Amino acid sequence: MAAPIDILSVQAVSCTLQQSPVLENISFAVRDDETICLLGRNGCGKTALLQVIAGLLPITQGKIFLEGEPVSSPQAYVLPELRQVGLIFQDYALFPHLTVEGNIAFGLYGRPDSEVKPICAEMLTLLQLDEVAARYPHELSNEQQQRLAIARALACEPKLLLLDEPFPGLDSQTRYRLITELRQILKQRHVAAVFATHSREEAFACADHLILLDEGKIMQQGYPSELYHRPNSRFVADFMGNTNYLPVKIMSDHQWQSPLGDHQATHPLNQPMDSQCDWMVRPADVALALDPDGPASIEDRLFMGTSNLYRVKMGELMLLVQTGNWFEPGQQVRLSIKTDPPVLYPALPAVSTPADGSETK
Repeated sequence: MAAPIDILSVQAVSCTLQQSPVLENISFAVRDDETICLLGRNGCGKTALLQVIAGLLPITQGKIFLEGEPVSSPQAYVLPELRQVGLIFQDYALFPHLTVEGNIAFGLYGRPDSEVKPICAEMLTLLQLDEVAARYPHELSNEQQQRLAIARALACEPKLLLLDEPFPGLDSQTRYRLITELRQILKQRHVAAVFATHSREEAFACADHLILLDEGKIMQQGYPSELYHRPNSRFVADFMGNTNYLPVKIMSDHQWQSPLGDHQATHPLNQPMDSQCDWMVRPADVALALDPDGPASIEDRLFMGTSNLYRVKMGELMLLVQTGNWFEPGQQVRLSIKTDPPVLYPALPAVSTPADGSETK
């Protein structure tokens, strides 16, 4: 049995605009039904990457394939309208002179009414737009405009759907409801998708596979949980959420020493003996227990709804701890940390304390 062909394959792609590189050596693939999220801050290259996939920007190196067929290289190029790729822009790009139904039908121009009408009816029902089918975009709420943009893109039955920061101006509850609905729709209709966002929360909610970009380069790609719990660099660790860095000394290939004491690893640490490292610890990986003689004290508490975020002082260190348990500022506590396998980075010369609680957005 032949191996399944990737819906999208991006192979060593680079793109240069006005003699400035915007993408460098980008490689990844998207399987059938899979949603890939491009995560990064503004200017990282995620929008440019969507545009080269859609055929809106040329590439200077590499190749792009859709269902095994080449569509972009420095020497050859398939027009955007021939790629069967849907693109949802940040501003939706709806046609103001067309009704909701007219917008959905726009990409079906040239097909007989006997085909267009059932497709429009299906999209109106699928995206819950039946009651506003005769309205114009300016008469819709932000959520309805977003639903219309999705319906119009899906009506053309694309092989691949590209979404560029598709949920601006929506409150968090509406945004995550739409993300959940969209994931279900894409899975049910067997549509692969590439979703660009600067929001970790959106990325975690929608992605089967996550790609973190910075300055046009892939910093790390993998399952969202892998990037969060096993970041390959400080940049990735900090971008993916709050973190602590504890100074440690490597005692042996399976032992390290931190301000909390000695720790044993079941797998080799792969660090030079007696070297100084920083141990990355997520706030949720630290457990607290009341202890009048404990070495740490609660400095501050931030209620976050489902949990509490504490600032805990231990000697010269200030740690962030996230837990559902309730402690009061001033209480003495002892700490324990999920230790295996540890994420270790070479120590920074002038840094021996963890992050101060600021969070990269």
